[in-house]
Amino acid sequence: MKLCGLTGGVGMGKSTAARFLRGRNVPVADTDEIARELVRPGQPALAQIQAAFGPEILQPNGELSRAKLAGIVFANAAARQKLEAILHPPIRQRWLDQAAAWRAQNVPLAVVVIPLLFETNAAGRFDKIICAACSSAAQTRRLLERGWTMDHIRRRVAAQWPVEDKIARSDFVIWTEGALENHSAQLDRILARLAS
Repeated sequence: MKLCGLTGGVGMGKSTAARFLRGRNVPVADTDEIARELVRPGQPALAQIQAAFGPEILQPNGELSRAKLAGIVFANAAARQKLEAILHPPIRQRWLDQAAAWRAQNVPLAVVVIPLLFETNAAGRFDKIICAACSSAAQTRRLLERGWTMDHIRRRVAAQWPVEDKIARSDFVIWTEGALENHSAQLDRILARLAS
């Protein structure tokens, strides 16, 4: 089995690439989705986060207020490291378990989406790494369209490696500006290379 990591900056097209991959019957594990599962009410990680950051990070219904938590951790590097120490180990264990299951099923190719792939030293776990990338102007526009403030965008971008560094360390790059057909076609060329 070839196991590929898919990374890129926030708002640079990883989710779109993952959707295209699933549409081509490539199994995908998305660490953002795993993180959301780990912080559901009743999960141990949510209790740890509440203990670390206080009850105000919970909504009245007991769910995590992602916006409140983001406001704390992206304004304070020590707080972000505290959150990562809680979440990163179980996230990594989940996708490693999933990769082992795919291997047992003789899946030829599978992909794990990890925004902080290089930052968390996960690169050595993959046969190939794909980076979804776009210009900082396109990234900013996309994040503003999500309702983010410029301050929020600056903090989130500063918490990740520069995309140029991610591109330099990746085996393949998908440039996600322009028509979705172009994004899709680039992915098809990469899949053809991976299959050869």
